[in-house]
Amino acid sequence: MQKTMLVTGGSRGIGAATARLAAARGFAVCVNYAGRKEAADAVVAEIEGAGGRAIAVQGDVADAGAVAALFQAVDGEFGRLDALVNNAGILYPQSRLEDIPRDRLEHVLRVNVIGSFLCAAEAVRRMSTRHGGAGGAIVNVSSMAARLGSPNEYVDYAASKGAIDAMTIGLAKEVAGEGIRVNAVRPGLIYTDIHASGGVPDRVDRLKGAVPMERGGTPEEVAETILWLASDGASYCTGTFIDVSGGR
Repeated sequence: MQKTMLVTGGSRGIGAATARLAAARGFAVCVNYAGRKEAADAVVAEIEGAGGRAIAVQGDVADAGAVAALFQAVDGEFGRLDALVNNAGILYPQSRLEDIPRDRLEHVLRVNVIGSFLCAAEAVRRMSTRHGGAGGAIVNVSSMAARLGSPNEYVDYAASKGAIDAMTIGLAKEVAGEGIRVNAVRPGLIYTDIHASGGVPDRVDRLKGAVPMERGGTPEEVAETILWLASDGASYCTGTFIDVSGGR
């Protein structure tokens, strides 16, 4: 029976690259999106055009009801869930910490942290042998910001990704005996639209000189790592972090 992967925030960037590669590797894919319906539909159309199977499902991961409906849609369409990629995330324009308003802090933490927790919980309920599942894999998309702190830029975003690192370690140990592996990737300077959201669309080119490999990375390079962690090739890896950062 065909395996199924759910990719949150799958309409662009790393999420879209992961969805496309997952389909090429034989997964049926659910492409989750918050507001970019046309982009998500385009990813699905590309997958179907290549002979794969995919659906696009709207849902804000910060909303518990929307998350429940998202997973129910996967249940109804595919009847199983083998892999979850917790990719959905947001950031705001660059700012020093003392200038970050409370509503921004709350929004970043709701989407980046609470959203990942809610999705992981739904996945565990379906995958865990404790709940009658057949096991599976969760891959969290963290960031090198969790290690570097993003001073003068996105300390709130960095802190949210630090929380994802802690959740990855704790959940991996919690469900290791229940057939679920939980791992994470930490992308570095990657060419995605998220930098434009932060007000600096040229950020990768501006900072790539600090990368030992002297270039930015691509979403496809991150997707390759995500798919490996979700595959049987990583069967003895849990609580593992892979930095996809060019050595930075």
